[in-house]
Amino acid sequence: MHYDPDKPVDAAEWLALDEGEQQLVVERYHKSARIRLPSRRVHAIIHAAIETQVAQGHAAASRALERMLAEGLDRHDAVHAVGSVMAKHMFDIMKHGQSFDEKAYATDLDALSAERWRAESQDD
Repeated sequence: MHYDPDKPVDAAEWLALDEGEQQLVVERYHKSARIRLPSRRVHAIIHAAIETQVAQGHAAASRALERMLAEGLDRHDAVHAVGSVMAKHMFDIMKHGQSFDEKAYATDLDALSAERWRAESQDD
């Protein structure tokens, strides 16, 4: 499978891949695009997870991705914006030993805006 984050994945084709294959096609894209990342593996894990959520019809993730596109982000950046919310929740789980809170995740996704994501991503 060829992955291009600027184009929606074919849900059936994406979901037919196992997680490792999903991550590998995302890593290949970033490597071939010569995008430098602190951790290509972690980046690919988050990309793949967001693509999987959207392919599975996860309501809050799908709404957030569509809203980011409507607010002017290209699809690749929209995946990053949604992924930033997932990364925050993953960090909280690992650092504080919290369990995943689907309701809080959905609430944070619904509060996400392209403007806020742009401002926060420039702070990094």
